[in-house]
Amino acid sequence: MTTEPAYSADRSLRGKLRRRLVRGLARRPARLNLDRPMVTFTFDDAPDTAVTNGAKVLEAHGARGSYYVSTSLAGGEGPMGRYATREALMAVAARGHELACHTANHLDCGQARAAQILAEVDANAEAFKAWGAAPATQFAYPYGDVSLDAKRALGGRFKILRALHKGLIETGTDLNQAPAIGIEGARGEDMALRWLKRARDRKAWLLLYTHDVCETPSPWGSTPQVLGALIEAAKSMDFEIVTLSEGSRRLLTA
Repeated sequence: MTTEPAYSADRSLRGKLRRRLVRGLARRPARLNLDRPMVTFTFDDAPDTAVTNGAKVLEAHGARGSYYVSTSLAGGEGPMGRYATREALMAVAARGHELACHTANHLDCGQARAAQILAEVDANAEAFKAWGAAPATQFAYPYGDVSLDAKRALGGRFKILRALHKGLIETGTDLNQAPAIGIEGARGEDMALRWLKRARDRKAWLLLYTHDVCETPSPWGSTPQVLGALIEAAKSMDFEIVTLSEGSRRLLTA
């Protein structure tokens, strides 16, 4: 089994400036014209509790989510507990949830070169194929770290490349570095609720992300109660709850 050590992407001033500057480069602007706002619940790294508890909460509300998977982590241990096994991930996919790409080894794409990034994505794709999973059409940058090399290498390969800066997907949003809101820590629920209201008012698409889902979550996770409350809030505001690929089908082509 593989154990992922706790790691943080480059949080230096240089790293922060790089991520911000890259937002203006290698852009792929979205075009949307929605009748209703949309929200997608995503789970980074696919911890076992996200695949069990998280899926259970979504399914109780008739909804499905998207799981960003690093295949080499499957069945291993990490900072958020055990990662879901191949069998658990395939079972949740069979129930209508989506498996998306997070590189094979949870590579920091802000530090890696294009060839290494592509090799990692190819390795994840080969593992998905060996598992019998559908090819991934969605991607999230591990640790939320982004470089120009990464955007250029992956922009034509996936529908949406998700980062971690705050915002909504609406007309003009860069799909090669899409924003998202984290459901993490003590303030995660309040933060997500504020962004749900913004998305409702703008008829936009909101991507929410978390990691583990359990009664005593890691600093990067949330509880089943918080997840359920946010799903109920979204439904009360007339959101359409979609997987990443379902939402991508609402994007307008040029």
